Amino acid sequence: MLLLEERSAKAMLDALLPRILDPRIHARTIAFEGKQDLERQLPRKLRGYVNPAARFLVLRDQDSAPDCLALKRDLVDLCRLADKEAVSLVRVACRELEAMYLADLQAVEAALGLKGLARHQNTAKFRQPERLESPSRELTQLTRGAYQKVGSSRHLGLHLDLANERSASFKHLVRGIQRLQAELLALPDAPAL
Repeated sequence: MLLLEERSAKAMLDALLPRILDPRIHARTIAFEGKQDLERQLPRKLRGYVNPAARFLVLRDQDSAPDCLALKRDLVDLCRLADKEAVSLVRVACRELEAMYLADLQAVEAALGLKGLARHQNTAKFRQPERLESPSRELTQLTRGAYQKVGSSRHLGLHLDLANERSASFKHLVRGIQRLQAELLALPDAPAL
C-alpha cells in the first residue's frame, strides 16, 4: 500500500508502478488531502490494515520543512506508533514532487507534447532541481502553463526514466519500490504492496 500526500503523487505512481512491479504484485495507492491529513491519519490507516504480509510506502513532499531527515524520522515515528515500522518505507520528495519531473525534462517533453525542454537539462538550474525553492513554479513557467498538477503527473508516470539519477528523491523512491517488491516476492504468496 502506498500512502501519499496528494492526488498528483497518486496519479504519477498509478502510471509508474506497472512499469516497475511484477504483475503478481497488486499495489494500492491512497492519496490524502495534504501533508497534515497524511500525518494525522497515517497511524490509524496503518493499524487498520490487517494483512500481515503487506508492505507500506509513505511519500510526502519536503516543502518548506528545513530538515528532510527530521521530517523522515517523524514519519517513521508515526509508522512505529502503528507497529508497522518494520514493514514500512518512508520517502520524502526533496522540496516537491515536481523536482523529480524537472530532473527528467525529456519525460516532460514527451508527456506534455512539448519541444525544446530537454535542452535545458544541463543548465545549472535543472542539473540539480531539488535545490530549487519552488520546483512546481519552475515547471509551470518552463512549460508556459502546460503543466497541470494531477493530469500531467499521470502522463509523466508513463515517461519518467527509471534509471534517472538527477533526482535523489526519485532514485530512492524507485529503489524503495524495488526493495519492497523483492521482499514481497520472497514470501510464499506474493501479497499486495
